[in-house]
Amino acid sequence: MIYPWQTDDWQRLQQLRSHWPHALLLHGQAGIGKLQFAQHLAKGLLCEAPQANGEPCGACAACNWFVQGNHPDYRIVVPEALAGEIGQAGDDEAKAEKADGEEGKKGRAPSKEIRIEQVRALLDFTGVGSHRGGLRVVVLYPAEALNVAAANALLKTLEEPPAGVVFLVVSARIDRLLPTIISRCRQWPMGTPAPQAAAAWLAQQGVDDAPALLAEAGGAPLAALALAHDENRTLRDWTLAQLAAGPACDAFACGETLQKLPVPLVLGWLQRWVYDLLAERTAGRPRYFPQAAGGLARCAAKLDAAALARYLKTVTRQRAVENHPLNARLVFEELFLGYRELFA
Repeated sequence: MIYPWQTDDWQRLQQLRSHWPHALLLHGQAGIGKLQFAQHLAKGLLCEAPQANGEPCGACAACNWFVQGNHPDYRIVVPEALAGEIGQAGDDEAKAEKADGEEGKKGRAPSKEIRIEQVRALLDFTGVGSHRGGLRVVVLYPAEALNVAAANALLKTLEEPPAGVVFLVVSARIDRLLPTIISRCRQWPMGTPAPQAAAAWLAQQGVDDAPALLAEAGGAPLAALALAHDENRTLRDWTLAQLAAGPACDAFACGETLQKLPVPLVLGWLQRWVYDLLAERTAGRPRYFPQAAGGLARCAAKLDAAALARYLKTVTRQRAVENHPLNARLVFEELFLGYRELFA
């Protein structure tokens, strides 16, 4: 399945059918459905009776195997932390872990990286001929999760691609990929859908206040849908109220209250709020939280634009290490104290 806003990308991609690249890099904003698009594309490439527009038939043996998650010529590589969310990755992840010979896996948190063992496991897959006489397809998601060793191992495979193997590389942060990997892929940027189309789709999903959610999600409809069902919305609203308090923001209460939440989640709220403050200060119009325009205007009027820009850089630098094993409470206290000091 592809989403309504991906129809144009799908039709344009069919022009590559006669000379399909060995590696296609699908990149764009997070939350616009790139993974689903890549999976549907993989299904179409493996289909044994595709339609004229490249759509999979949905009835052949290859399509049935793909839906069941056991097509012998298909692999999807994701971090352990995402394996549970993507059913088709589960068996491959388990096999990779077993091959590693590592013990004590149950006692540690799932890795958020794509590791070299997973890329090496692809060598066995790419080194064997196709079971059905067609292509072999690998989906790698998200590519920015490749650690250094895994990225270098993948690079060697991309430099000398096996015949009949297609890599569909999906990334929301192409700036974090090795330039050498990017240069060996055919780049395919995927745009964010128009606000009207995204809002209409969200309304079909039963989402209320779609424009506000889309604004917070940066226009990404799947991210907006996730926000609509986010169990942390109450804490998010409480955090925004603390930020709107400006000099009265209780940094220690923020650290205490938010310490059990994922660091990337809270940093995302803070980064978008500070960006909106800077936008309000310089352009008079917030981007992510238009519903909090009053609080943003009050805070922005008290702040120096240059100091605010420096603080935004501080938050951005913290985001670069947000997936490291940090003490969440200390991180939040330091950042919210820094925010409060902007008003001193």
